[in-house]
This record gives sequence, C-alpha cells and structure tokens, in this order.
Amino acid sequence: MTASTSSPTDAELIASVDERLHAVLRAVDLPDGLRDAIAYALFGGGKRVRPILCVRACEAVGGSATDAVSAAGALELIHCFSLVHDDLPAMDDDDLRRGRPTLHRHTNEAMAILAGDAMTSLAFYLLAQWPHPDPAAGVELVRTLSSSTTAMIAGQVYDTMGGFPEDETDMQRLRRTHGNKTAALLQAAGSMGGLCARAVPDQLMRLTTYAYALGLMFQAVDDLLDVTQTTETVGKQTGKDAAAGKLTYPGLLGVDGTRTEIDKLLDQALTAIEPLGPPAEPLRQMARTLATRDK
Repeated sequence: MTASTSSPTDAELIASVDERLHAVLRAVDLPDGLRDAIAYALFGGGKRVRPILCVRACEAVGGSATDAVSAAGALELIHCFSLVHDDLPAMDDDDLRRGRPTLHRHTNEAMAILAGDAMTSLAFYLLAQWPHPDPAAGVELVRTLSSSTTAMIAGQVYDTMGGFPEDETDMQRLRRTHGNKTAALLQAAGSMGGLCARAVPDQLMRLTTYAYALGLMFQAVDDLLDVTQTTETVGKQTGKDAAAGKLTYPGLLGVDGTRTEIDKLLDQALTAIEPLGPPAEPLRQMARTLATRDK
C-alpha cells in the first residue's frame, strides 16, 4: 500500500476520529438520554492514545490515516466503555474523570452501565459500517478487538477481585493484571493499525511488541503519577490505589524503581520498531512523550 504523502497532525487525527464517532452516534436510533450519555463519555477531553497509536502504526508500515480511522474510533469506544464501568461504585467508585464528574455522577448508575454497554456494541458496528477492503483483514480486526476487550475485562477482575494462580509472585501478578487491563488494548491498537495497512508478519510482530511494552509503561507512569501528583493535575482522584491495597509499580518497586522500569519498557518499545525506519518516528516520539507525561 502506498503511504499518504502527508501525515495529519495529532490534532487533525483526533478531529477525524471524533468526526467518525459523531457519525456513528448519528447513524443509530437511540434514546436522546443514552446518546447524550455516550457523547459525554466519548468527548470529554481524553488523550486519544489508542486511536493515535492505531493510525501511527498504520502509517509506520505504509498505510494512511484514512485506512485506520474506523479501527481507531472502535478502539476509543471500547476504551471509553471501560472507563465508564471502571468508575462505577461497584468497581473503583470514582467521582472524577478527566477533570469532570464521572458519568454515573453526571447522570445515574443505570445510564452509565447502559452507555458502557452501548459503546461496546457500537465499536463493532463501526468496524462493520466502514469495513476494511480486505475481508480477511476485516475479520482479523474484529478478532483482535474482541480478544483484547476480553483480556481487558479479565485484567479488571484481577485488579479488583484477584483470582491469580497461587504460585505467582506479586510482580508476576502485577504484570498479569496490567498486561491485560492496560496493555492488551494498546497492543490491539498497534496490531490493528498494522492490519489496516496490510502489514507483513514481521511488521505486525514489531508493532505489537512495541505497543505491549508501551501499554505496561503507560500503566507504570499512571501508578507513578498516582503517588507523585495532585488530583487537580491528573484530573482524577489520586492515592486511591495504595489506599485500596492494590498492586502497583511504586508499591512493589518504589518511586525510583518505577522510574527505572519505565526507562526499561521505553527501551523495549523503541528497540522493537527500530527496523521500521523513519516512517515509525511518530511512534518513537509518542513513546517518549508518554514516558515523561505528568497527567
């Protein structure tokens, strides 16, 4: 596939993904209250890490932003569903998300549950509504998104209810939790971007290896911010994980050890995509930015 002669900026890319998400909401028949609740969750100022990763992965192996925008939107629907459900009183019981009241506080618990359910089904509707021109790749996109969503849910179970193998160490349990809860959907973003560009197996392997390391690094940074930053800076309540007795990187490695782990994961991510050359430079910049973010 021939790459686009000009790559959109992150802001332009986010606008394209948001346009596709608005189109999906217009295309389905929903009660106004449900549509408004979904829009509140989707368009609340998130980083759009997964859509950007999907598109940049596509570009890194010869595709264009247009090739990946529907897959990118589907990933964001799944991500936002997970945030809405994670915030519920039965789960993490959070009142603040992205500097605003969480959806169940903005509306009510029933609407938040149903909005999350609807975003899940809309993700797959989006993949079907704007299908990939290669049917086999389209099927693989659906399989990748569904399996990563299941893994993400499994990670949330580990995080909130346990169920680990008895012989695992705390560090193994931490990696099992976040390898599923956080890294699985980011890994899917890298893989789906490659699939949208019809990447060859070696390219797909490099993208998924990069994205998995990025996912673990992203969580390690999150854990670090939870103990070093204020609620106002991060946009959600900090200090809750330690108070709840959850396994975290700083809890097991300390602050300095967590920073060392972040550096190690960053190096793993960058090494994986080194052979992809200059087209992968946006992925390198993305990894470095996420490693040093402060919110």
